[in-house]
Amino acid sequence: MKITVMGGGSTYTPELINGFLARTAQLPVTELWLMDIDPQRLKIVGGFAQRMVEAAPQGAPFKVVLTDNQREAVKGASYVCTQLRVGMMAARRNDEYLGFRHGLVGQETTGVGGMAKALRTFPVLLSIARDMREVSAPGALLVNFTNPSGLVTQALSQYAPDVQSVGVCNVPFNMKMTTIERLERMIGQPIDPSRGELNTLGLNHLTWHRGFTLDGEDVWPRVLEDYLNELKAEEEPEFDPRIVESLRAIPNYYLEYYYHTDRKLAEQKQWPPSRAEQVIKIEDDLLRQYAEPDRTEPPADLMKRGGAYYSTVATQLLNAHYNDLGETHVTNVRHNGAVPGWPIDWVLELPCKVDRAGIHPLPTEPLPPVSFGLLAQIKSFELLTVEAAVHGDRNAAFQALLAHPLGPKGDQVQAVLDDLLETNRVYLPQFFS
Repeated sequence: MKITVMGGGSTYTPELINGFLARTAQLPVTELWLMDIDPQRLKIVGGFAQRMVEAAPQGAPFKVVLTDNQREAVKGASYVCTQLRVGMMAARRNDEYLGFRHGLVGQETTGVGGMAKALRTFPVLLSIARDMREVSAPGALLVNFTNPSGLVTQALSQYAPDVQSVGVCNVPFNMKMTTIERLERMIGQPIDPSRGELNTLGLNHLTWHRGFTLDGEDVWPRVLEDYLNELKAEEEPEFDPRIVESLRAIPNYYLEYYYHTDRKLAEQKQWPPSRAEQVIKIEDDLLRQYAEPDRTEPPADLMKRGGAYYSTVATQLLNAHYNDLGETHVTNVRHNGAVPGWPIDWVLELPCKVDRAGIHPLPTEPLPPVSFGLLAQIKSFELLTVEAAVHGDRNAAFQALLAHPLGPKGDQVQAVLDDLLETNRVYLPQFFS
């Protein structure tokens, strides 16, 4: 079986390699292709990946192939994992400072920065889907980790519906593991994570965690009470405890940008360094360590990069799909009526059954109006951003910024849009034809 990683020069790749090495008994990978357009990063990261596989105790269980050719990379692949960043870290820094200089939230997946990233990313992902349609293995699955993951998957579901795709993020799994650890402290004994299931709903980076079961038993009231006690004991809690008490849910931490905007803007005033500038330094250090000719294990500094449990999320999903396990995973897919009353073509982040036939959203209760109102605003922004990116539609881009609750005021939308497009001009030819 051939698996392909688009953006194989990412510093995340060694963690993913470890994930595949840990599952060789379940996933019979024969070839792992790493594709990247940056020859230096591909040589360093790819070479390290090859050494990791060759040093495996059981002997090299699969071959690692390096390439800069997208079509060759996906040819015959059963799974294509996308973890790319159009414009690399310099573009992420631009996304952050785009918001910063206009007095808005500067973040790579939320607000104006998230929109800029999405506009750059859609054309590349759709071109990958086109190649998969023509040369990948029948029924190949595109597993997208590229942010903004849900928004990218929305574009794929609309403009590449014949290519099976799913958006994946480590945040829901992080929340599950955090909840397991909380319960372990409460009961004083270890808990196998497979015993727990998280009830969460929303959009990628805009979800509300509203339930948790352990062996089928509802333990959410205990989890929520413990979390509230924790918030009330902190001098500067991530959320006002009254919000959690009212919602009876734990917001995804990205909701800090919406519920506590002024605080996040105040934090930005301490830049530099922004998060992108921090990550640039971390990546430089990681790449130097990856290039060490005798290194066959990822360095401890990889944890500074973020993305905890990334390899676990990726390989568990592929394993559940390939081996027809019928496991429940929180993913981003078109919900197709799983949430009553919501438009069926919306891509949502929600629990899904994963088996060989695909990714199946599980029926779930809608969010209350207080959460749905914000979600609907962001989904309107997402749908407009998709149209803007695919068609180079400046008016749709204007409306997307106007619709976003973290976007500019009405009389500033055009100035922000002009800045966004000009800053990313080299990556957005569709807007400058």
